[in-house]
Amino acid sequence: MRSALHDLLPPGLRRSLAKFGTDLARARRKRHLTVEMMAERVGVAKSTYARIEKGDPAVAMGAYAMVLFVLGFGEALGDLVDARRDDAGLLLDEERLPKRVRIKKSPTAL
Repeated sequence: MRSALHDLLPPGLRRSLAKFGTDLARARRKRHLTVEMMAERVGVAKSTYARIEKGDPAVAMGAYAMVLFVLGFGEALGDLVDARRDDAGLLLDEERLPKRVRIKKSPTAL
């Protein structure tokens, strides 16, 4: 059964999630781990883990995070939206800089 969220996602995002799931499956197999072993280590049902490897958007982000941790990619999650690598955000910051800086005069004491 497909979630309603799946139909709301843009096609490019659906493809990215599917690729992410495929990449997780490949990483699991490289480590010679079964689906059952991963499900147990992640703390989810075997069927939920299978949905993760399909890139199901309805699976909780915490489950995906735990899969990354179990596979040894836990640190990568923290760097996904690092402010230093946010090119769009850095450009927006540049645009917001004032052209000039003016110092407001304080009222003089009598």
